[in-house]
Amino acid sequence: MSEQKNPEGSGEPAGQEEAVPAQREDTGEVIGTRRGMFGANNGGDTTGYGGLVRTVRLPGASSRPYGGPDGADNYGEFDEIADELEGALDEAGLVPENVIEKTVVDRAELTFHIERGALPAVARILRDDPALRFELCTGVSGVHFPGDTGRELHAVYHLRSITHNRLIRLEVGAPDADPHLPSLVDVYPTNDWHERETYDFFGIVFDGHPALTRIMMPDDWQGFPQRKDYPLGGIPVEYKGAQIPAPDQRRSYS
Repeated sequence: MSEQKNPEGSGEPAGQEEAVPAQREDTGEVIGTRRGMFGANNGGDTTGYGGLVRTVRLPGASSRPYGGPDGADNYGEFDEIADELEGALDEAGLVPENVIEKTVVDRAELTFHIERGALPAVARILRDDPALRFELCTGVSGVHFPGDTGRELHAVYHLRSITHNRLIRLEVGAPDADPHLPSLVDVYPTNDWHERETYDFFGIVFDGHPALTRIMMPDDWQGFPQRKDYPLGGIPVEYKGAQIPAPDQRRSYS
């Protein structure tokens, strides 16, 4: 059976281009360069990924119009959400420019970067304002960017409006030296265990959490396993006390 060709004559099978993930434009903020896959830098990486070189780039602030989830570049759903949020902040006596550090539309998704002290107020407005009604926070994820000086730790909140069928994110940064963020458990009680997990793995301290303890690792565990500077470690093997060394400690075969 012959392969159906792209009607534009590119030689690629029809639908192949749509299957390729959209590439982020060569813009934004470069925070580092990553080499290899597992952090090995002494030639001991035998995984085959040691030659990878990748620029670590965060998307920059977007300009109006923001468009919407359909990818259109005219005034759309994302602009409506931003307008309603900025208006609600004004009504609450907050200056939007001081609260929203930047607004990012990347891969047809909307993220508000929020000043950490204003996080609870913004979350409450997003939940309670009739034009916004983001009633559900589906969790908070931690991210560690060692090269993002002064805001190495990021917390990302995923909010859904059941009323308006909309999705947005809030992102908040904190430095390694002061890894504190306000807890949102009072606003979104479902964040109770999510904040504990983010604390457990990244060491972000959620001030005001009712019981901020580890949820996965033992209580006496040292360090935070999903930080980029955490030792890779080996995998214990129950055979004569043997242990598989971490990727950056293996001997090279080349």
